[in-house]
Amino acid sequence: MIERGKISPTQMALMMNPAISATVLLLVPAITAKIAHQDLWLSPIWASVIGFLVLFVAHQLNKLYPTDTIIEYSEQILGKFFGKVVGAIFLLFYMHITGIIVREYGEFVSGTFLHQTPMVIIIGTMVLVCSFAVMGGIEVIGRAAEMIVPFVTLLYLLIFVMLIKDLEIKNMFPIMEKGIKPSLMGSIVPQSWFSEFILVSFFLPYLSERSKGMKWGMISVGSVLFLMVLTNIMNLMLFGNLTSHLTYPVMVAARYISISDFLEHLESIVMAIWIAGTFIKITVFYYILTLGTAQWLKLSDFRPIVLPIGFLVILCGIWSASDLQELSHFLATSGAFYILSIQVVIPLLLWLIAIIRMKAQQRKGS
Repeated sequence: MIERGKISPTQMALMMNPAISATVLLLVPAITAKIAHQDLWLSPIWASVIGFLVLFVAHQLNKLYPTDTIIEYSEQILGKFFGKVVGAIFLLFYMHITGIIVREYGEFVSGTFLHQTPMVIIIGTMVLVCSFAVMGGIEVIGRAAEMIVPFVTLLYLLIFVMLIKDLEIKNMFPIMEKGIKPSLMGSIVPQSWFSEFILVSFFLPYLSERSKGMKWGMISVGSVLFLMVLTNIMNLMLFGNLTSHLTYPVMVAARYISISDFLEHLESIVMAIWIAGTFIKITVFYYILTLGTAQWLKLSDFRPIVLPIGFLVILCGIWSASDLQELSHFLATSGAFYILSIQVVIPLLLWLIAIIRMKAQQRKGS
């Protein structure tokens, strides 16, 4: 095995939480509100079905191939040639997605705070910091998540508590005024984020307690669902129909906070939450891309290719979109179907083919 480290199921759950939610909490409320309107808080509930589905598929595949990642068992299921093709599709996809994630980070930092700093500097410095964590391996990333994620989640919940006095519950009504369709249509974009739980297929072989992998995966999906529903409710009760017109509703919400003229303008807390959560998210995707590439190329160690892949991620981040509007439009339209087709359809097909092959082998054996 290229990776000799081990993580606990709890660490896996903590790594997966910001790997999904870090970018969701700032961008998705506005995207969902355009379609679901006042039912935007229902959309993550429907979308979470995809999260539970891909987690179940990843777990079932891991039971069949307990020591392999999805890159490795694709070759066992489909044969060497087609397995390599599927592996290449996954790796190119994760290269593109990691580029999009670092670009989202760059656009937020550039647009909110560092207006004059070149995008390549903002993206490059973050990728460089993440590369040190990736070189440390899965154990280092697991420990970093253990330290950062509880603190970040606490800060996020604190923002919600401080906004309670400004929330208007009437903005939530009427619920399902136009039926269930708007909230279901609004769930398509969050579904693409929930489909990223297929990433656990890269972590399950390295769990210290494999029997608890599914349980903690479910807890992680539940925690992301809770944060997404809470975020959407907070934005809806605070801004009402204006939510769809704001680029970063949570950032604007933080500016609303005013307690006794002492605690005001807490954008720096949102910035800290965003950067810390995004650091874990980029590191997780970057690690999976590096590990998967090393496994696809049959290398004995993934560390020599960390920096070259980091350079390619920076290029993808620069080339992924010309500006934030183009990036948001892609994620809200064709991007959702592109992400779902790779992270839901391909793993489902792999699982079905694996079951058919095993049944065929059992018939031959009997």
